[in-house]
Amino acid sequence: MSKKGKKAKVPLSDEEQLLLFQQKLLAEEEMAKKKERLLNQFLKDKLAKEEHNSALNLNKINTQWRTVLREVKTRELHKDIEILSQTFERVVDCKDSVIKSLAKDLSEAEEQYAHALRSHLHSIDQLLALQRCRLNLLEENYNMELEALTKEFETERKTIIDQHEKEIHYLQDVFMAMEQNYIDSEYESKLEFQSMWDDLKNKNLEEKHFLRLQLENIVEDLWRRFQDALKNYTDATEDRKIAFETLKVKDEKSSKEIEVQMKKIQKLQDAIIILKGKILVHSRESEEQNQDIRVDKELVLVQLRKLKAQRTQARGIAQENLVKLTLESSATLKALREIVDKGEKILKLAEICRKFETEEEKVLPFYSSALTPAEQEEIETMDPEEFKEELGKVIMDYKGMENFWKRYNKVKLEQLSLRHRRVQLLEINEKLREMLRQYLDGISVNDKVLSQLNPLFIVNHRSNLPQLLPAPTAQPGDRKPPVTHSIIEAAHVVSHTL
Repeated sequence: MSKKGKKAKVPLSDEEQLLLFQQKLLAEEEMAKKKERLLNQFLKDKLAKEEHNSALNLNKINTQWRTVLREVKTRELHKDIEILSQTFERVVDCKDSVIKSLAKDLSEAEEQYAHALRSHLHSIDQLLALQRCRLNLLEENYNMELEALTKEFETERKTIIDQHEKEIHYLQDVFMAMEQNYIDSEYESKLEFQSMWDDLKNKNLEEKHFLRLQLENIVEDLWRRFQDALKNYTDATEDRKIAFETLKVKDEKSSKEIEVQMKKIQKLQDAIIILKGKILVHSRESEEQNQDIRVDKELVLVQLRKLKAQRTQARGIAQENLVKLTLESSATLKALREIVDKGEKILKLAEICRKFETEEEKVLPFYSSALTPAEQEEIETMDPEEFKEELGKVIMDYKGMENFWKRYNKVKLEQLSLRHRRVQLLEINEKLREMLRQYLDGISVNDKVLSQLNPLFIVNHRSNLPQLLPAPTAQPGDRKPPVTHSIIEAAHVVSHTL
């Protein structure tokens, strides 16, 4: 034991002291972290409580603010209801003026319709007359144009045939003349060529004999002469050669012209054949068109007769409808005037009654339905076809007048209640008058009181009331005796009760 104690008292080294100091720092850090966690948790709880309290306070403020807003909104709605009631009255007045203007427009439209119908019938008659005139003019123009075309066709046909015959004769003459000229010119040119050929041949032979005699001496002279003779020959035959070439060219041209003219003649013959075919086709088409036009004319005449019959029938029906329309329009105008007068009377009465309306009636003119919500839903969901009675069908037809009938029924109920109240007040007034009269009779003495029966007036221990006799048996038809009521003065009752 002593050894251990001595060992414990041994001083710590620097490393051990450093470790111990680090352990203390770690422990202090852990304690600080724990305190920080606790503080954070506390602050979070406090923040949650504050948020909860702020939400509650906000709800309270909202509820109070909503109540204030409801009051303000109710005031605004009351003002809006007053403004809407005024606007409703103004709109009703505008609608009444619109109804009047529409009634006036209806009468003007009926007058315009009658005028338009008359003008339409008059214009139809004018159009039919114009169509007849137009058909007659078209028929006359067609006949005139047909005659003119036939005359023009005949004259043109004759001129074409005459011109064709003239051209054929002219071409035949030209062909014969050109052929004769060609034969003559060819024969003449052949004769000239042959004569010149013979002359030249004779000259050449003579020169050949002469040259044979003088061949050695005059070769150069002969050559020169030969050249001269050749030149002279070429000069002498140049014009005839040119004339021959020109005649040859003319021959070719004339042959080509003859071919062209023959082709033209063939084309003209073909055109004549085509024109003859066209003439036949046109004649057939014109006959068919004439036949179709005749058929169309007959159909148009039949349709015209039908239209005339329909027009007469339509005029009769239109006349009957016009008479019926005038009668019905006069009756409707009378009924509309009566309705307008009635509406004006109702509007005047409504203006008079509007002055006597209370504030409650101005704000809420229509009372809520007296039915329960379940009955109201049942009526709304009910099919209109389920109403089999006439009254139910009429109710469903006039469902839009529900607000009017509500106000009317409200006024009717108030009228009945006021009448009932008036009767009650008259009865109360009569009773009060009777009580006042009896009271005054009891406190005053005059001739009228003495002449009447008065139980309070007693002289010498006798009253002026008759003694009661046994009541006679009531006979059927007799009047019942008047019932007497015992009346106690109010002052007497008050003096005994207080």
